[in-house]
Amino acid sequence: MRKALTIAGSDSSGGAGIQADIKTMTMNGVYAMSAVTALTAQNTTGVTGILEASPAFLQQQLDAVFEDIFPDAVKIGMVSSSELIRVIADRLEHYEATNIVVDPVMVATSGARLIEEEAVEVLKERLLPLATVITPNIPEAEILTGLTIRDESDMETAARVLFERYGCAALVKGGHRVNDANDVLYSSDEKKPVWLRGQRIDNPNTHGTGCTLSSAIASNLALGYDLAESVKRAKKYLSEALAAMLDLGKGSGPLAHNYALIGKE
Repeated sequence: MRKALTIAGSDSSGGAGIQADIKTMTMNGVYAMSAVTALTAQNTTGVTGILEASPAFLQQQLDAVFEDIFPDAVKIGMVSSSELIRVIADRLEHYEATNIVVDPVMVATSGARLIEEEAVEVLKERLLPLATVITPNIPEAEILTGLTIRDESDMETAARVLFERYGCAALVKGGHRVNDANDVLYSSDEKKPVWLRGQRIDNPNTHGTGCTLSSAIASNLALGYDLAESVKRAKKYLSEALAAMLDLGKGSGPLAHNYALIGKE
């Protein structure tokens, strides 16, 4: 069985973070492992507490995974401090990890910044150049490029700039401001913007969509699909998990990651 590792924060309500990643990886046919960067107390209405892992303990988790069950792909989610980013980059380089998907979680749906300013610079310098693909939403792409993104042409420009600046493929997601389901990929395979159109699904419960998409991409890379096909398959999985219309909690609820199992005996 192919294996995938998620390096991210924990969501106590199960909709995002490592919980969403593990569900997604399992449903996409790979064995899921995790290294926790932070514990959070949160639910569909917001975050009430964060307890960050120490750099030393994060390294212990990563070493334990890589030295025993070597992952075929790695997904990296929320990492808020420069010290933790350095540990991740050091370990990925040390073990020569491949198929690295970085979801640069910087901005919450509410617009709040989730990462220290210094950590953004370390992310740019150390982690993004190691990535196979990065998956920023529009606010995150603006932070990484310094550009203002208003339309699809701006999205294409941002994806190209990210590719040229950091040497990794870039999938700029259009869910914020521009559209709901159309994303643009710029990679070394095409060296031009490739649009991946998606189905617009009228579902207000979108907690964990970014985690889910990046984990599904990592899962498909682990299975041996090329990047464009991995993104297409990941978008299909995400669309179907949204279309199941799970409705839990008082706020923006989670996806039905297990939609394909519902109703089976």
